[in-house]
Amino acid sequence: MAAKCYRIGVLLSDTGPYGTVSRSMRNGAMLAFEEIRQSGGLDISLEPVSADPAGEPARYPELSAALLGHGIRHVVGCYTSSSRKDVIPHFEKHDALLWYPSHYEGFESSNNVIYSGAAPNQHIIPLIEYLLNNVGKRAYCVGSNYIWAWENNRILREGLTSSGGTVLGERYLAVGETDHQKVIRAILEARPDFVFNTLIGTSAYTFFRDLRAACKDIGLDQSSAIPIASCSLSEPELLEIGPDAMDGHLSSSVYFSRIASRANQQFVAAYRKMFPGGPSVSADAEAAYIAVRLLAAAIAQAGTDDVNAVRQAVALQRLEAPQGSVHIDGQTNHAYLTPRIGRSNAAGEFDVVYAASQPVRPDPYLVQTTPRYAAAPQQAKLRLVQ
Repeated sequence: MAAKCYRIGVLLSDTGPYGTVSRSMRNGAMLAFEEIRQSGGLDISLEPVSADPAGEPARYPELSAALLGHGIRHVVGCYTSSSRKDVIPHFEKHDALLWYPSHYEGFESSNNVIYSGAAPNQHIIPLIEYLLNNVGKRAYCVGSNYIWAWENNRILREGLTSSGGTVLGERYLAVGETDHQKVIRAILEARPDFVFNTLIGTSAYTFFRDLRAACKDIGLDQSSAIPIASCSLSEPELLEIGPDAMDGHLSSSVYFSRIASRANQQFVAAYRKMFPGGPSVSADAEAAYIAVRLLAAAIAQAGTDDVNAVRQAVALQRLEAPQGSVHIDGQTNHAYLTPRIGRSNAAGEFDVVYAASQPVRPDPYLVQTTPRYAAAPQQAKLRLVQ
């Protein structure tokens, strides 16, 4: 008897201002689909049905409506928070599930979304702790003008001010904007201890290059004098920044390609074999891979792609992912993930400098983990990686 086939939507951009990261996400999802096809161990098969919004905001709700209108119940997709929020009404209308494979700013828990990327207590809170302990208390915030940057900057501000720190400036630019000269002049005049970057895509890559060049012109070593810290910078983006400015940046993430585990080594090798032309593997690629693997396991256990049945089944799954053990919290639909902090190097990779000792329970609303209080009972406990 042939395994039952389920059609799964894939809503990720191949082009546009954040196309490099989004393509790595698509690659991660496609690797998982291929592994499931080859293994045959789940007694089901999945058929990916791809739609490419090309990074255009209006295309996300349009294409999600088309996928769901053709009877697809599960879609792996969206990179930006604005695209996620734009499509959720369609998933609610059709009672479908969006499998969202991206780190994000939190303050959301939809019954129609499974979140396989990092929640704020799994990336921004550990980064605040690291910066306060190792870098300084004076920040300058630069971000793309949408909810990801607004909310992360708000959380950072609360974390710094509750510890006696301050935000010297907060500037927003349109997604895709590459003229940063005015904000760079302001940063050099303010001389913060660090820049908190929430720019995305081409805007971020240009900013990294331009700030490095401006510091060099006045005799500053940018990576030590004014380091840039992010919650989104990944390996393929370092290559987009280029060799003259890719090193010395801090990134808070749940995954880096240099994690020394057998599962990760197998993942990286399989990814590179299937996608030799890149983009290189990233945290977002791993989150998309996790989403597809968990979705497949949940459908197999439920024996159907019915949304209620899958939602209940996915909370019972345990996955030994490239980053470590991952499972979904049935209360919030978010994943238990392992926070890490990396420093970029000239080889286009990250050296992991801090890591949580175990997966951290997601806290999307920062109820248990909040910078408002000096003692955060569920805050990620970090250990030094030798």
